Amino acid sequence: MTDPGERLRSSLAADQSPTASSASSGGLADFDSPIAMEALRATRVLHASDQEPFPAPGRIRVITIANQKGGVGKTTSTVNLGVALALYGLRTLVIDLDPQGNASTALGVDHTVGTPSIYDALVGDSTLSEVVHPTTASPNLLCVPATIDLAGAEIELVSVVAREHRLRRSIESYVAALPQERRPHYVLIDCPPSLGLLTLNALVAGDEVLIPIQCEYYALEGLGQLLNNIDLVRQHLNPGIAVRTILLTMYDGRTKLADQVADEVRNHFGELVLGAVIPRNVRVSEAPGYGQSVLTYDPGSRGSTSYVEAARELAHRGSALQPLDGAAGSNGATPVGALSFGETAVPFRTQDSQ
Repeated sequence: MTDPGERLRSSLAADQSPTASSASSGGLADFDSPIAMEALRATRVLHASDQEPFPAPGRIRVITIANQKGGVGKTTSTVNLGVALALYGLRTLVIDLDPQGNASTALGVDHTVGTPSIYDALVGDSTLSEVVHPTTASPNLLCVPATIDLAGAEIELVSVVAREHRLRRSIESYVAALPQERRPHYVLIDCPPSLGLLTLNALVAGDEVLIPIQCEYYALEGLGQLLNNIDLVRQHLNPGIAVRTILLTMYDGRTKLADQVADEVRNHFGELVLGAVIPRNVRVSEAPGYGQSVLTYDPGSRGSTSYVEAARELAHRGSALQPLDGAAGSNGATPVGALSFGETAVPFRTQDSQ
């Protein structure tokens, strides 16, 4: 009897062949039941390294995931997009800037009091390389965790000179010190649900903003204030910042409201909105409780495949970007977006593994 896993892999290979037909023996036609299709989707995620990798961006992308409204999927999107990019060959660094530390939890990274964290880099004298931790999701994925100490960081930073630039300087120094083949392709910053000094640091550090918007009644509440703040940051602190991506989350196809919200967002933001939509999915909600992303917790779920498609779109958009002009950064360093990296995807190495 043919091994089921081998049969799935054979089907996947047949499906990827330019001459493959869905009606051919061993193709997708053999997997027309919901359970079989879910198994096939799981195989695609679990064997991501065997598939064509996502294209590397034209420059290092520092993406701030922001929306001051809570419960819209910021952390969930940061984690799962990061895991998807890493599984498909792109070196990714996730920076958890939310004192709750939910992104750290979802990536299985310790964030108890005393753990080297982003707090030590923002308020203390630690470099980013000293607070970076590996994750279990992929050797391509690193995380800078957040501990509860971060809750007091905004007060502690009030008297610090150039406090808005602390994160940007840390990232610039960290990336510049790495050899090209070890530099991250993506830096994803998970913001707290507020517009305070932590979020301001993230907006100054990033060169683009990704805004998750849930497909529910209050979806656009407070969005105008966020966009105004981004505009103020662009005018006074970071001329390069711009909203480049909108991700629709928590879509429930059973309701007309979800379609109406999605249509309204697409009409307003146009091509900024990704074609992939993240459905309301119980597996997405369960995964963090097990210290995992949905891609590793249930790779065959709709939530998992939706985040893979969203990451694929994000990567293909990034492949068209050009390096920045290399003008001096906030501390005289070269901006992250002007730095290059190796063509070949080489997994990260932390200090402990070197």
